[in-house]
Amino acid sequence: MCKMNKRKVVILSLLLIVISGCNFPFPKPRDYASEIPFPTSRSYQTQTVEAIHLPTSTNSYIQLIQTPMTVIDGRYQYYAQSGDTLNSVAKHFGVEPNQINSDRPLDPYKMITPGQLLQISDAIGMNYSSDKLLPDSEVIFSPSADDFDIQGYILASGGYLANFQQQVGAELLTGAEIVRRVATNTSVNPRLLLAVIEYRSHWLTSLPATIDHTYPLGFHFSDYRGFYLECSLAAKLLNKGYYGWREGQFTSLNFFNGSAIRIAPQSNAGSVALQYFFAQIYPQSAWEANLYGPDNFLNLYQQLFGDYWQRAESVEPLFSGNLEPPLLELPFTPGEEWALTGGLHVDWNSGTPSGALDFAPLTGEPRCSTSRAWVLSAAPGVVVRSSENIVVIALEDEQMMKTGWQLFYMHIAKQDSIAQGTHVRLDDPIGHPSCEGGLATGTHVHFARKYKGEWIGAGDPLPLVLSGWTALTGEKQFQTSLVKGAQIITASQNAGINSRIIR
Repeated sequence: MCKMNKRKVVILSLLLIVISGCNFPFPKPRDYASEIPFPTSRSYQTQTVEAIHLPTSTNSYIQLIQTPMTVIDGRYQYYAQSGDTLNSVAKHFGVEPNQINSDRPLDPYKMITPGQLLQISDAIGMNYSSDKLLPDSEVIFSPSADDFDIQGYILASGGYLANFQQQVGAELLTGAEIVRRVATNTSVNPRLLLAVIEYRSHWLTSLPATIDHTYPLGFHFSDYRGFYLECSLAAKLLNKGYYGWREGQFTSLNFFNGSAIRIAPQSNAGSVALQYFFAQIYPQSAWEANLYGPDNFLNLYQQLFGDYWQRAESVEPLFSGNLEPPLLELPFTPGEEWALTGGLHVDWNSGTPSGALDFAPLTGEPRCSTSRAWVLSAAPGVVVRSSENIVVIALEDEQMMKTGWQLFYMHIAKQDSIAQGTHVRLDDPIGHPSCEGGLATGTHVHFARKYKGEWIGAGDPLPLVLSGWTALTGEKQFQTSLVKGAQIITASQNAGINSRIIR
C-alpha cells in the first residue's frame, strides 16, 4: 500500500510487470464508445405507417410531443423522478447545479425525492413537452417481471419462436431459453425483449413465410449474427439509452444520416431507452412513425402485455430520495492477500454503468485455473441465481425481507458453486474464482451491484464501499483505485504491489 495525500489523489502510471506463476486477468483494451458501428446506410424493416411531422425549433431540433411543460418567469417547473440527482437533472436541462432551486433541501450527493418540485433556469430556449413512452420498470428487469413466465408466454403465443432452437457455444438453446438468458444477463425486461422480437420479426405470434436466421431482427450488424446475438444487441442498445440518460451522458439522439433531435429534458430513462433504441435502427422519418405513428411500437406492446402503466404502479418509484447503499465487505477471507486487477468498469457490458471491480487471489496457481481460494458473500441474503458461472445474492434485512439490493458475482467456477435458493450469512463461501464464464484471461471474480433490477454505478449517490474501501470513479475503465483513509490501492492487471489488498 502507499500513502495518499489527504488533499489530492494522485493516480500513478504503473509499469506492467509480468509476474510468472500468478493468476491475473489481462482484459483486452476496448473502446466502449464505439462497440456498435454506425454505417452510413443500413437495411431496416419498413412499417406501413405514415410519418408524422413534428414542429422544428430554431436550432434544427424537433420537439417530440404536444403538451408543454410549465415555464414561470423563465424557469421550468419540473417534478423530480425516480433516480434523479442534482447533477443528472442539470445535464438534462443544460444548466449548472446551482441554477436549480427548490423549497426543500437539495443534496448534491443524494438522489432527489420523487415528486419534489424543482425550479430550473431556462437555458435551452425551447418550451418542451413530454408524454412518457415507457415506465422505467418496463425497460429493466424490475420486480414487475419477476413472476413473468417467459416460456409459457412464448408457447401460448404459438409463433415460430415456440419451436426455435439455436446452438449457442456448446449448448443447444430454445427460443425461450435465449430470451431468458439475455434478459437475465443484461437485466432488460423480458416483456420488452419479446415485444421487440415480435415488432421486428413476427416470430412470437406468427409463422413467417420466409425466415432469415442470420439477421432475424433485421439489424444487419456483421458482428451480431443469429437470434441470440441480435437479441443481445437489442438489450445492449436499450441499456445504452437507459443508463446514458440516467447518468446525463447525452441530451440528443443522433441518427446515422447525420440528423439529430434534442431529447425533452423531463423525459424518464425508460422513455429515452426506447427512443435511443429506435434511433439506432431507423432513419429519422421512420423513427417518428414507429414511435409516434398510428401503428407504433407501443400499440403492439400494449396488445401483447396489457396496461404497462398500471403494472408500473405496483413497483414504482424504484428509488426513494433516502436510499443508502448496503454495508458490504470485501468478498474474500480476512487475512488473505488479493489484488485489485480491474478498477471500475461496466457492470455487464457497454451500456451499463461503471460499477464493477475485479479481484484476483494471490495463490501462485496457474493463471486460468480454478483457484483453491473462496469467494465469500459480502452481505447476508439468499442466492437467487447460480448458473452460467454467475452467482446473484438478493440481500435481506434482519427480518429476512429482501431489500431490493443484489450482489452480482461472475467467473465463479462450476465446481463447488453454491446452489440457488441457499440462504447465506456474511462471509459464507459461494464458490471459487476462475476464468469460467465470459471473457477472462486470468482467474478472478467480477463483482457488481443491482437495485430492483437496475445496474448500479459507483460514486455518488450510491458509492461502492467494501470493508471501508471506497471505489473512486475515473475516466478510464479498469484503471481506478480504492481508498480507505490515507491508504490507496490502484488497480493493476499484473497485481503490482500497489494493487494488493488484505481484508
